[in-house]
Amino acid sequence: MPRPTSILLIDDDEAMREALALRLESWGYAVETAGDGAEGAARAERTRPDVVISDVILPEMSGLELLERLRERDVHSPVILITAHGIVSWAVQAMKRGAIDFLTKPVDPGHLATLIEDAAEQSRLRRQRSSLESALESDRVGGLVGRSPAMAGVFEAVDLLSRNEMSAILVGESGVGKEVVARTIHELSRRREKPFVAVNTAAIPEALIESELFGHERGAFTGAVGARAGCFEQADGGTLLLDELGEMPPALQPRLLRVLDDGRLRRLGGSREIPFDARVIAATNRGIDDLLESGTLRDDLLFRLNVFTVAIPPLRDRIEDLPLLAQHFIGTFNEKHGTEVEGMREATLERLQAYDWPGNVREFRNVLERAAILCREGWIEPSHLPPRVADEGRRHEFPSPISVPAASRSTVDG
Repeated sequence: MPRPTSILLIDDDEAMREALALRLESWGYAVETAGDGAEGAARAERTRPDVVISDVILPEMSGLELLERLRERDVHSPVILITAHGIVSWAVQAMKRGAIDFLTKPVDPGHLATLIEDAAEQSRLRRQRSSLESALESDRVGGLVGRSPAMAGVFEAVDLLSRNEMSAILVGESGVGKEVVARTIHELSRRREKPFVAVNTAAIPEALIESELFGHERGAFTGAVGARAGCFEQADGGTLLLDELGEMPPALQPRLLRVLDDGRLRRLGGSREIPFDARVIAATNRGIDDLLESGTLRDDLLFRLNVFTVAIPPLRDRIEDLPLLAQHFIGTFNEKHGTEVEGMREATLERLQAYDWPGNVREFRNVLERAAILCREGWIEPSHLPPRVADEGRRHEFPSPISVPAASRSTVDG
């Protein structure tokens, strides 16, 4: 059972303080009280309450000074200020210094209850963000993030491959992060100081792929005005990722097999053999059995590359990783775009978890980047999500993460 929301109530009027404390306790909150600003600041620093409710005019330290003190001491509890004096300049100062609202007495209980619940959600979200940021230090391997059982096997495979030189094939749907896995293997290996080169064999016209992989000499074909090193030479000493292996032209496959076996290549139009030392990792969005049965890839080439297979799960099979992934990407986007997004509302996370993510992590990243840019600061709301994601979430019913107290409609004078 979750712990009750903790509230620190600061008021020098004992009768009013006790009356409001009783009301808050009747709503189910855990209430601690203080009779002046200095005592309240000390208690807030010690207990870090979920919400602070304070009078503005206090002995020792005013409510406005209390706000300053809490921020200086890195206490980020949301603060609601209440006063019997509705002075506009005070309200402006309070909001500038970080108060979430400035209320005048008598206070409407329903409005106060709503404010408290909003403040309590901010505290919950900040605790969650802090927990996720701490988890990012342990639940990641290189550029990979996750704590789900589905990712545990990937992390083990990455660790094994980074300590060995064997060839491998990464298998997974489009957008799952095959290149991120390959780059992580490279960055954790002894080859980390040398180049990582990724080439998508499906994106290169068949007439150019041989030159792209093996390079060419000047005059090798029309337009070859100078010599050029291919991907194998560019990756010398490092790692070469051959993405979309199943789309490799059949006529090129025997030559690729010979180059892999010999560790030497000949540029297009060249006569000399050039040695290279590149660790080759292949990737495909098709299963190994499918590649064998379809005949699109030579068996001997497949067996040469497939010393080790890493199956990368689709995002729908690791939905529990979404909060961690989101916090990771939000940090990246804040740095990239100068935004100050803290995290996501619980309703936003529910929408994201309800969506099927056909584009996997690539699509998730794009959705989060759009949301961060629209949000700019604070918390990402469901309205910041594209309709296809937000609408999918609305088809599912979720229990409300916030239970607003059934407050009396009478006014609170305390």
